[in-house]
Amino acid sequence: MTVSQSAPQTDRQDKDVIVELEDTSVSFGMNRGRSKVLNEVDFEVYRDEIVGVIGESGSGKSMFASAMLDAVPEPGLTTGNVTYYPEEGEPISVTDLSKEALRQFRWEEVSMVFQGAMSSFNPVLQIRTHFVETLSAHDYDVDRGIERAKDLLEDLYLEPERMLESYPHELSGGMKQRVLIALSLVLDPDLLVMDEPTAALDLLMQRSIISLLHEIKEKHNLTIVFITHDLPLVADLADRLAVLYAFEFAEVGPADDILEDPAHPYTRALLNATPNLSAPLEEMRPIEGESPDPVNIPTGCSYHPRCPLADDECRSHDPDAYDAGSEHDVFCHHWEDSIENIDKAFAKSDEDQPSVPTVSELPNTEPMVSLTDVEVEFGSKNDGFFDFGDSEVVTAVDGVSLDIYENDVVVLIGESGCGKTTLGKTSVGLQRPTGGAIEYNGQDIWEGSSGSSTLADKEIRRALQIVHQDPGSSLNSHHRVRTILESPLKRWHPELDGNDRRERILGMLEYVGISPPEDYIDRYPHQLSGGEQQRIALIRAMLINPDLILADEAVSALDVSLRVSMMDLMIELQDAFNTSFLAISHDLSNARYMAEKTGGRIGVMYLGELVEIGTPEQIIHNPQHPYTQALRWATPELEPEDESDENPMRTIDVPDQTNIPSGCRYHTRCPKAREVCTEQKPDMIDCSDENGVQNAACFRALDNHEYWHSEPIPDDPVDAD
Repeated sequence: MTVSQSAPQTDRQDKDVIVELEDTSVSFGMNRGRSKVLNEVDFEVYRDEIVGVIGESGSGKSMFASAMLDAVPEPGLTTGNVTYYPEEGEPISVTDLSKEALRQFRWEEVSMVFQGAMSSFNPVLQIRTHFVETLSAHDYDVDRGIERAKDLLEDLYLEPERMLESYPHELSGGMKQRVLIALSLVLDPDLLVMDEPTAALDLLMQRSIISLLHEIKEKHNLTIVFITHDLPLVADLADRLAVLYAFEFAEVGPADDILEDPAHPYTRALLNATPNLSAPLEEMRPIEGESPDPVNIPTGCSYHPRCPLADDECRSHDPDAYDAGSEHDVFCHHWEDSIENIDKAFAKSDEDQPSVPTVSELPNTEPMVSLTDVEVEFGSKNDGFFDFGDSEVVTAVDGVSLDIYENDVVVLIGESGCGKTTLGKTSVGLQRPTGGAIEYNGQDIWEGSSGSSTLADKEIRRALQIVHQDPGSSLNSHHRVRTILESPLKRWHPELDGNDRRERILGMLEYVGISPPEDYIDRYPHQLSGGEQQRIALIRAMLINPDLILADEAVSALDVSLRVSMMDLMIELQDAFNTSFLAISHDLSNARYMAEKTGGRIGVMYLGELVEIGTPEQIIHNPQHPYTQALRWATPELEPEDESDENPMRTIDVPDQTNIPSGCRYHTRCPKAREVCTEQKPDMIDCSDENGVQNAACFRALDNHEYWHSEPIPDDPVDAD
């Protein structure tokens, strides 16, 4: 697959290339054959650009990044040519460098930011020591380097002295990621390669770091290669996009062209499979099929097994690059037909799309699960004889009331540490509250348990279930699928014999699309894909017909191309089993899809409190709480709206949970806060209208509140962009 062989070069002759890959492959020897995880790619990175590399998990993105630095881990083998072109001097053949020369090259010319910030730091060393070791290893003046580090940390809105004297565990995830960016730039490289640098971060921190990258790039004359599976995240950042599929490039071109007029069927399918806030729900659909095995890549076009336009030519001949416009290459024999016909091929008829109910008012029936002034505290107060100093109590949930009805869907969103998972676990009886009450069908679920951790009625345990975020951790790795799914049936349906259990399990596997089920029932979890593992976890919860399932980030660990498919399955099962979902997400796009398609609600949590709840229409298009507005701003869009990109927060970082702000807890970050917000705590206010149910805890929702006559809070030095 070679861009240079078929694509016109007139648009590129004036480009200043900084890195060039020619016929570059990465492969690993395996017992069942040779696994090729980068397949003869040609690619040029231009100086001073930001190029976004997009693809599903296992598409070869990380191997592409590692190949640029000749950093593929053993026993991986890199072949082909990787050439680096410095601003001055002769080109450098990266794959021919000695170990010592390569060590110098990787920090001084090209630097890399890896996905897991925590694993990039030695937990027993202060941050300053990490900088000193890096500078010393490259014979760089340490004092001068530390001064540069301080400047970089300030550019990233961090307090230099505090950061340098801290240990990694004392910093939040966003702080660690920004420190890692500063560390990668301390030797002033020309090229920064970022491999999923924001994957583990919340929306607000992701958006803040993306905004900071623009500033860092301009100030330090950087070229950036940004690798991600999240297409909307990089849509507004990149100058060019490169779409990887099955270890090859499917499409490369200007970001605007690819987003507005994608030419490859896979790119169009990927855009359609991406949950977002603006597109109609019926336009979002999963990509059928699975990515190919690296040991057995299909002949011809590698996408042909999943492409509705594939023909004999696609199955037999691997396409070279076709010219789809200025600097726009597409590797598809039928790219012109694709633009006109692919949406028709993917489209569903209108009758297949059920109408979406709007929650104009809550049901008149009694709630199935009711939370009243629920509080959850962790830690202990240092009172009495064993007084060791300051209290270490953290209030994870503080005074939350919430009703969940039959066949209902409520999606909780918010940043890490806001209490949404703790509230969810408390709702299904996995965490005992330290205050307030939780009722299931009118019965206090802990009544009569005499202070133990056992629920009052074992039937409640059957009725309230959970699907965890990481199916790989929640499924016993030593048990086969059969054993994992038989366990709940044996406990709650002892009347079933072995054959009945097997038939029920096979039927559920078939129902959720794991087919043929006989091939999967005896597999272990590690023999399943991430999507298959999550389906098994969902089946396990559904087999006992629960009334409420807590879905804790049930799709966040999946590829963007699988999220719509998994949420569609959850919605289908909800309808079939008349089950309610309390879902947790940090992604407003996923929350919108799940809640809007079921006529559910979205609840917004901040520092242990529920600050707003309402229909998706209200939460997304008419948010009343400034924190909800910030989440809306932070949600990346494929087609960004024409509005100010200014960060609607006074500061990036969340306050310390051991030192909760007084009054409205959001006032320290809220640009609209006034003095009354620092003193008084707002109650929930009914903001419902003809567009749906909505309640928000903000003084601004009241026209006659003293807020409007209160003095604005003086601006502090803003540490957000």
